[in-house]
Amino acid sequence: MRLRKLEIALQRLAGFSSPRAELEQYQTPASLAARLLFDAYMKGDIEGKSVCDLGSGTGLLAIGATLLGAKIVTGVEIDQKAVAVANKNATLLNVDINFIVADVNDTTLKERLGTFDTVIMNPPFGAQNAHADRPFIDLALQIGKVTYGIFNVGSRQFIETYILGRANISQVIGGKLPIKRTFAFHTKDVQEIEVEILRLIQTKNAIQAAHKKS
Repeated sequence: MRLRKLEIALQRLAGFSSPRAELEQYQTPASLAARLLFDAYMKGDIEGKSVCDLGSGTGLLAIGATLLGAKIVTGVEIDQKAVAVANKNATLLNVDINFIVADVNDTTLKERLGTFDTVIMNPPFGAQNAHADRPFIDLALQIGKVTYGIFNVGSRQFIETYILGRANISQVIGGKLPIKRTFAFHTKDVQEIEVEILRLIQTKNAIQAAHKKS
């Protein structure tokens, strides 16, 4: 599947029915999702791989990974209503995905999920709750060999320090995240935020430590 065809397919999917500000529930634009996924696909991190979408929302990234030939895809989302939309979206595009309702802060989640070849995610930027992205990063590095995440521009230096000894940033791709007026505190019809797609690769030391614990 080509990039443009993937983007068109993702544009058909429904967004959040009742978005929650505290969870920073903004629909990932199809163009940005397709760009992340297609880059991962071209690097061999999607087709035939096991993939986990953390904070899967309405299923955009998870569904896109399946369309690109992922072997197994699991979506993790705390909001039951969002999972209901994600299941409808998966049915619309005739793909099979295991969406589960769970909190990334749940200490038992790592064992329940197991390990994956690739983790994909668009975590909260922490605009409503400071450091809200950290549990996503932590879990991603525990369960995935490679992680693709969307982060606010300016976060790279912090993330490099935060993941030191656990993973390395191997690639940075710039992008834009247009946020439509959704909540009462929004003052513009559309606010465009500069973002970066980061590719994180587990270090050998982190992989060896994980094997010793298992």
